[in-house]
Amino acid sequence: MSSESEEVQVRPGVEADLTALTDIYNHYVLETPITFDTAVFTPEERRPWLLSHLEDGRHRLIVASTENSQRILGYATSSAFRAKPAYGTSVEVSVYLAPDAGGRGVGTLLYEALFEALAGEDLHRAYAGIVPPNEASLRLHERFGFRYVGTYREVGRKFGRYWDVAWYEKEL
Repeated sequence: MSSESEEVQVRPGVEADLTALTDIYNHYVLETPITFDTAVFTPEERRPWLLSHLEDGRHRLIVASTENSQRILGYATSSAFRAKPAYGTSVEVSVYLAPDAGGRGVGTLLYEALFEALAGEDLHRAYAGIVPPNEASLRLHERFGFRYVGTYREVGRKFGRYWDVAWYEKEL
């Protein structure tokens, strides 16, 4: 895949990516209802999140970057769905792209790599919460076989209004 004449590299996330990943996430905190965090993070505050996504196991962090400049274009994660042990074979997945990286197939590359990495793990289901309207996210998840299972109505308040979260699941 070509992006601004540079190939996109998809790889596990590493600690050196922390500042760029935090910047991408903070864009969504400040500008969108996609995450229900309401205050930006410093890289140091995000370090535990990064360290909870190992290079193997159920909880992964996959990063897309430009091969030549090493600019981070986005990332995908699989994280704990819920904290209780019986939920252990379920993960919540998400993709966050740099504001100028959408519409170029980066999300598809990230999910391809994430689901390939998870294929050998003891996992049963992946879940994704999408705050409507978000057609790009909906199309991406449907492309990977997610199906709609229900909506939590007005479950989060951000920017002075309530937002729904539509939930999708995929068999692993």
